[in-house]
Amino acid sequence: MPFVNIKTPEGALTKAQKEEIVHRTTDMLADYFTEAARPHTMVLIEEVKDGGYGRADEVFVVPDAYRAGETA
Repeated sequence: MPFVNIKTPEGALTKAQKEEIVHRTTDMLADYFTEAARPHTMVLIEEVKDGGYGRADEVFVVPDAYRAGETA
């Protein structure tokens, strides 16, 4: 079973964007593994709270300008 785990900053994507990522990722994996993999493909999008990860030795907080207007 193909499994993809995507971690994004909390609030960075809208529900529609997450749905698109799930569909496009599933399509890509079905292209690689054949259509037989589609019903067994799992795409997990995890939202990480501000301060829950770091980059370049700094705790990361997403600026409001980069947050999606719609949540969930």
